[in-house]
Amino acid sequence: MNLNFIITTGFIAISLFAACHKDKKTTESDPRPVDVAEAYTDSVVLYSTYPGYLTAEYYAEVVGLVNGTLRTMNYQSGQHVTKGQTLFTIDPTLYQDAVLRAEATLKSNESNLQYAKSHYEAVMKALEDNAVSKMEVLQAESDYQQAQASVNDSKAALHTAQVNLGYCTVTAPISGYISSNTLSIGNYITGGDAPVKLAEIYDNTHLTANFEVEEAQYERMTAGHKTIDDKLYKDVPLSFNQPLRNSYKADLNYVAPSVDRSTGTLILQGKITNVDNELKEGMYVTISLPYGDNPKAVLVKDASIATDQIGKYMYLVNDSNIVVKRRIDAGEIYQDSLRVINSGIQPGDKYITKALLTVRAGEPVKPVLTK
Repeated sequence: MNLNFIITTGFIAISLFAACHKDKKTTESDPRPVDVAEAYTDSVVLYSTYPGYLTAEYYAEVVGLVNGTLRTMNYQSGQHVTKGQTLFTIDPTLYQDAVLRAEATLKSNESNLQYAKSHYEAVMKALEDNAVSKMEVLQAESDYQQAQASVNDSKAALHTAQVNLGYCTVTAPISGYISSNTLSIGNYITGGDAPVKLAEIYDNTHLTANFEVEEAQYERMTAGHKTIDDKLYKDVPLSFNQPLRNSYKADLNYVAPSVDRSTGTLILQGKITNVDNELKEGMYVTISLPYGDNPKAVLVKDASIATDQIGKYMYLVNDSNIVVKRRIDAGEIYQDSLRVINSGIQPGDKYITKALLTVRAGEPVKPVLTK
């Protein structure tokens, strides 16, 4: 074998190996790409969140007003009932008898009244001929007036008996969704002494969000002479413990006239339109209450913010493409995914949006700008 060929081949192999090794080393030392975004400014509404609860616009108790045995229940628990719909019946036997007695008494007293009237008129005519004394006239007049009073009393007694009989049929006082019954069929109720609650009805078509605001926060809200009629307090966003099918907003429509001295808060209320009866009386709700606006708020992606024992921070990439750890003062969340930055970040700053657990301050990187 030619010695020159062997030497030449070996030199080429060594050169190729060195070139490959050099390219690999160069590739490994190149800065890795990282996704970054730019902080920017926008006009945002500032919010503070408060816990609250919901109440139905209309609520009524279904009650029994007479004594008797509960005979029927004419609805399914939880269903929607309409005003005037029969819900329960109470044994009417005693009250039917009372109506019959009152009708008989009225008929008898009306007959007595007719006789007393005829007698009085006859006595008055006889007086013209001096056939009777004035004392007889006065007595006839008194009998006539008493008979009239008895008829009036009988009419009132009949009306009362009819009303009590009507109470034996318990109807819905309002339209809405009804609860389960508090007493079962066959129970004897004593509604004659005091109303006995049989069920509850909630009209959830509209609900009210009730929450308490600190006095100082209310003063911030009303700075600049804002009132709840201001458009800032329409469509106030709401959130619940678990995501619901629909999103909800409230229009503030009530502010308590005084501050509770024991808590230093005052009550605010907002009206909500319920969709598909999804919301219920008593549900807890979080209200994002607007208290002002910032026309030049600095915004970043909320997921780009990290937290340690000292506080919140972000990783920035400077003009030399070096990672810099920056402490920040984070403000309110905005549009679910953005965060207002009160200090620490300037508009145009590039910040890392991914791989927050692997980057390190001082590391050179290749920023890839994303939206």
